[in-house]
Amino acid sequence: MLQGTAAWGLLGFWSLPAPRAHANDVRVGQPAPAATLVTLDGKRFSTPELTGQVVILTFWATWCVPCREELPLLSTYAAEHAAQGLSVLGFTLNTPDELDQVRAVARTLSFPVGFLATSSAPGYGRIWRIPVNFTIDRVGRLVDDGWKDQRPVWTRERLARIVTPLLQDK
Repeated sequence: MLQGTAAWGLLGFWSLPAPRAHANDVRVGQPAPAATLVTLDGKRFSTPELTGQVVILTFWATWCVPCREELPLLSTYAAEHAAQGLSVLGFTLNTPDELDQVRAVARTLSFPVGFLATSSAPGYGRIWRIPVNFTIDRVGRLVDDGWKDQRPVWTRERLARIVTPLLQDK
């Protein structure tokens, strides 16, 4: 009888519907969900504290070829526009045991990088497709939802269309 109950309990557990992992809180034009990046050297950057700046959240990994192609462009753009109030926060999906590879990439970037596993971005859903990026305007509203991007990789043209106008609005 106990075995039957245990088996039923296990079977019952597996037959429960899995919670849906999507970003319910992400709505263009609405306040962006808060995110906090804990960098490789332990500094913290929180999106609510960056109000007044344009913020790009970028989710990437060292093993992601499109990410590795996008990161140098995003880094150059971030450096060129930092004085206009652009902040980029880089969340890597790598695991802490891949620290050496992450550090090697991070050294080439002009923006802070940290592990998603030690940071916080719950309102953006389970990050399962990369690269994925989200853009937040100076007042903290989401202006670009990376989940809806047909072509998620940043290009010069896409940055000019989405981010540059936000930097001109002061």
